[in-house]
Amino acid sequence: MPRTEFYEVDVPIHDTTNPARKGVHVFTGVADSPAAALRRAHEVYDAALAAHTAGLEIPGRQPDSWGARGLRPGWQMEWTAAKAGLWHNPVSWTTRSDFAL
Repeated sequence: MPRTEFYEVDVPIHDTTNPARKGVHVFTGVADSPAAALRRAHEVYDAALAAHTAGLEIPGRQPDSWGARGLRPGWQMEWTAAKAGLWHNPVSWTTRSDFAL
């Protein structure tokens, strides 16, 4: 059985009306490889876009933990530049030395 881990997929985006405005859309979820994480991120984005286009509610988090919480109309996803890697919680008590109770 493949080992599954929590991944982050960062997808660069830009505003189609003002390409100087840029950002990153972040997806997270469970996958067994960076390629699988990228595939799932793209799938949940496509499902969210299809629902939005049809006037339906954006699907929530899927059983495998992937989902899209929202869309930015007028912004273009740059999937060819997307990066996938293991997710590291920046506020985890296991990674911060300045954590206080």
